[in-house]
Amino acid sequence: MPPHSKVFALLVLSCALLLVACDGNEGAASHRTGDEPKGGAADTAPAPQAGWKTSSWALPRGGQTLSGRVDDRLPRDPKIEWSVELDGAVIADAAIADETVYIGSIMGTFYALDFANGKERWKFVTEDTIEAPPTVALGKVFVGSNDRFFYCLDQKSGKMIWKFEGADKFISGALIVRSADDSEDWVVVNGYDGICRCLRAKDGSVVWTYETDDQINSTPTIVNHDTVVFGGCDMVVHAVRLADGKNVNKVEVDAEIVGTLATVGSMTYSANYANQLVAVDAFGKKPAWIYQDKDFPFFASPAVNDEMVFIGSRDKHLHAVKRKTGVRAWKVKTGSRVDGSAIVFDDAVVFGSGDGRLYALNPKDGREIWRLDLGEGLSTDPAFAKGRIVIGGTDATLFCIVGKQINE
Repeated sequence: MPPHSKVFALLVLSCALLLVACDGNEGAASHRTGDEPKGGAADTAPAPQAGWKTSSWALPRGGQTLSGRVDDRLPRDPKIEWSVELDGAVIADAAIADETVYIGSIMGTFYALDFANGKERWKFVTEDTIEAPPTVALGKVFVGSNDRFFYCLDQKSGKMIWKFEGADKFISGALIVRSADDSEDWVVVNGYDGICRCLRAKDGSVVWTYETDDQINSTPTIVNHDTVVFGGCDMVVHAVRLADGKNVNKVEVDAEIVGTLATVGSMTYSANYANQLVAVDAFGKKPAWIYQDKDFPFFASPAVNDEMVFIGSRDKHLHAVKRKTGVRAWKVKTGSRVDGSAIVFDDAVVFGSGDGRLYALNPKDGREIWRLDLGEGLSTDPAFAKGRIVIGGTDATLFCIVGKQINE
């Protein structure tokens, strides 16, 4: 697998997009409201309305299934409500909880920002790039850094509660679960050292470890309430018993699994270095189907609804594949690579592209509903809560986009 150090991340981003540092504020966030947008928003953004079902985005990919599902209809007429310049490019996903946005930067700074206006509430500085999505739970924020530490921070103050040192960086998000005997809270996180770890949420002490043969990029998920599932660079979908970390099943695929998998029941959907999208039952013996298009890799993670699996590709397209058969339903071209993952509303699929635009498409046929030009490359996953979409850009800007709520 290619390295993901701070230097490498900067080089990769600069190959496709212009990487611009902020104004030299030594880690402080520079705030812009919707009246002075970077991406060309209209003069006034509509205020979010009550009645949104999705009130937070506290877990990676929106929930433990990692499917990117949003239990709401798409906001219409999107506008930039506010934008904030961080101290470096954003290659990590945001979390939203308790009226706060949590996000890390390529410079290793982790921010807590007011969801209403983007103003900084607190920040915590690590020693290297933050690629990992944060998880917010139990009054704490859990986030990994490329400095080899996995951190537990106080949600309100940002003060460190504990940290755990691995043999390599942490770019995986965290899974929060109750212990098998329901006596305590556990945190399951994967490391680039190839180890899946179960830690106690209260103090970071180790409950169990499960070692693979190569690096792990992906956030773990849980199926059947008792089995941890994830993909690795050892070309295997692993199923591990939550109670003790023992292996339950392994399913081999053709190449390294590069991102987080999505799940529906025990079915998992993941992309690998053989330019494949693969459906695997976590308890099966072989892949259920394999989708492969052109000779361009999928670096994004899949998003899933009842009918489709959606995934972006470096061929500049978003691909929609029928979930049960693996047959392509449609694909839509953008102006650049689609390395960020999509999220799926009841009536739309939303994703960013390296061309600087946020796209909303009809999930059934790929017809465009709207697009919003944000003026800088987008390679992260959108987050959504209370009518707002939050996404980071490669020129160090975090955008909050608001739209009109439509009736059922």
